[in-house]
Amino acid sequence: MFFHKRLWYVLTTTVVLIFFCGSVFAASLQDKLDGLKKQANDKQTEINSAKAKEDTISEQMRTLAEQVDSATAAYNEVKGQLDTTQKKIDENEALLKKTQQNLDKREKILHKRLRDIYMHGQISYIEVLVGADSFSDFLTRMDLIKRIIRYDYDLINGILQEKQVIVNTKKELEDDRSKTEKLTQTAKEKADILQQKKAQQQVLLDKVKNDRATAERAYDELMAASRQVEQMILAYTSSNSDDNAGGGSGQFIWPISGPITSPFGWRTHPIYGTQIFHSGIDIGGDYGEPIHAAADGTVIFTGWISGYGNAVIISHGGNLQTLYGHNQSLNVSEGQHVSQGQVIAFCGSTGNSTGPHSHFEVRKNGEPVNPLNYL
Repeated sequence: MFFHKRLWYVLTTTVVLIFFCGSVFAASLQDKLDGLKKQANDKQTEINSAKAKEDTISEQMRTLAEQVDSATAAYNEVKGQLDTTQKKIDENEALLKKTQQNLDKREKILHKRLRDIYMHGQISYIEVLVGADSFSDFLTRMDLIKRIIRYDYDLINGILQEKQVIVNTKKELEDDRSKTEKLTQTAKEKADILQQKKAQQQVLLDKVKNDRATAERAYDELMAASRQVEQMILAYTSSNSDDNAGGGSGQFIWPISGPITSPFGWRTHPIYGTQIFHSGIDIGGDYGEPIHAAADGTVIFTGWISGYGNAVIISHGGNLQTLYGHNQSLNVSEGQHVSQGQVIAFCGSTGNSTGPHSHFEVRKNGEPVNPLNYL
């Protein structure tokens, strides 16, 4: 009798301890999960702000690039005009120099002719002709007189033309030099604008470089969230041995009908140029559009996950799980069994998202795999 009472006491105590320890362990896990959710809520504003900054910086960079191109084109146009004008000035200066040299030569000849006339008197062409000995001599003298007259005419006319060329060239040089001063000032202004735009662009690029660390930290947060999901799945599968025994249909359906807006795998960040890993596929949808279970299974998590927003995780057996992120609202609860095609959530844009869509993941033993291999 005493033995039976003692055995009953031991069994009762053991059951109580097991229940108490299990409750404490479950409470501890719940506390950790609540803590993670709180951290996710704290980080969510930062993530959304970072995304908004990324879009703003991207637009600013595009605008500045266009302004730099425009300023460069304007400067090059003015610089081209300046170069053309300077070339014209150089040519006119050379022309002026050559014309002045020719004029000096002609004037020397003219001065010599005038001096000869002054010293010896003007030749009487009539006397020259009358003094001819014969008609043949007359014609010869007539031809010589014509040549002298033509020579004097050409000499004087050449001097007058060259003087006019000099006057015109000097006027062009004066106008071009004035134009050059204006073009030089305009070119300087254009160059200053160009340097200003380039400086703004450099400031923005420096900011992008400084913000790279922030972007990488945000990415690390997403990776941490992914590992968090992995640990949650592993914790579930380790405590539910029947999860390894199958139970899924082996063929997943699409959770929402829409185009793939972002594929699975590595991709390049549009601003920072860094390589980031996308652990699922993004499927386009509208706010409030039903999200369906890809296959039969058991809901092992519903709630907020940093980066994923409102999320649902379903275990399908065979160490396969699916995750549905960025939901507007949820339609299932943890521990609930769902059938393939059942509405489990509604499409939204919660978490690190820029528009309504469904982030769909397939995980094998907690590790993300390409969903297209299962759809």
